[in-house]
Amino acid sequence: MIKELVHDPIFLALKSEPATAADLQTAQDLLETLTAHKEVCVGMAANMIGVNKSIICFDNDGKYMIMLNPEIIKRSDPYETEESCLSLLGGPRKIKRYKKIRVQYQTLDFKIRTKTFEGWTAQIVQHEIDHCNGVLI
Repeated sequence: MIKELVHDPIFLALKSEPATAADLQTAQDLLETLTAHKEVCVGMAANMIGVNKSIICFDNDGKYMIMLNPEIIKRSDPYETEESCLSLLGGPRKIKRYKKIRVQYQTLDFKIRTKTFEGWTAQIVQHEIDHCNGVLI
């Protein structure tokens, strides 16, 4: 189900709770909401649709990927950039990101995986994991 986007900075600044099997519908709602906003958005976290759970969905080189309980376990090559967010009003904000990251996460069947991302996809994933940690740009 496509959900309304949350713009409350106090809610968005809360650290997300771990996702469980009871949250799989939220993952599906997140995917549907991101798909509905695909013209202007490349990634979303569950708190952006009002659910304080550690779930992200993002465009991974043209195919959507969902991660439960993602955590960056390695980062390299820092750089400065600017980002915007559908949940935050105002223009782009400066932020430090990393060109290459390694992420540990759970799949929709709760298998633990690790994956390395680089470039634009790494930047998207960092932004969404920040959402899970209550970090706003």
